[in-house]
Amino acid sequence: MRVCIELVPRDAAALRSQLDATLDLGSDVCAINLPDLLRFEMRSHDAAVLARSELITAGRDLAALPHVRAMDVPLEPAWEPGARLEAAGVSDVIVVQGDPPDDMAHELSGASSLQVIAKLRSEHPNWRIYAALDPYRQSISAERDYALRKLDAGADGFFTQPFFDVRLMAAWRDLLPGVTVFWGSTSVTSEKSLRYWTSRNRAVFPHGFEPTLAWHRGFAREVVSFAREHDADVYFMPIRVSIAAWLGDVLAR
Repeated sequence: MRVCIELVPRDAAALRSQLDATLDLGSDVCAINLPDLLRFEMRSHDAAVLARSELITAGRDLAALPHVRAMDVPLEPAWEPGARLEAAGVSDVIVVQGDPPDDMAHELSGASSLQVIAKLRSEHPNWRIYAALDPYRQSISAERDYALRKLDAGADGFFTQPFFDVRLMAAWRDLLPGVTVFWGSTSVTSEKSLRYWTSRNRAVFPHGFEPTLAWHRGFAREVVSFAREHDADVYFMPIRVSIAAWLGDVLAR
């Protein structure tokens, strides 16, 4: 089992603090992934370069995976941050389509995830390129077929939208046999957050779900048990909760 923790790079100080909390979780944590959120000044590729430097200084060889917003990436010329990432020892990325910006002054290329996966595979043949898998946005067959096209374009595996039921996770695992997948889990600990996930992301919650830290600590244990049983990989996305309070003893051997 490999564990990845998603850290939101609001700024350098916040990222350093989150890295410290992540390093306290134990040896199962092998990577961090860094979303690219336009409302913050720090872009994910800059955060990955900083994170690798901090991790090396701390003597921990965790991978740092920046999210690459496909709609921002020009198909020509070469993707400019790629060389800086390689120089920093970053060789894993996650390609996502990305949400349209609120500020239309932000320049978009209009490229698709499939196009950018193929572009980065050509420019960086030794990278591990992950794509996004969303079990909620369309039918199961359509999303599975989309995932297979991403593999054909050059993706090595997937990071999923968060699951809230290991039974659904297991069903998707059966649909993608032999494919590397980091199965996602996040913290939805308020009624407002629950409404967001059901209306915006169309997430499916099981009977008995509670928007509490206690429920998520229990579910995190189920996710870890699933991963250890199936030699699978998982990632945790802390939202409005302390990394230590959520996962501090969940990952303990």
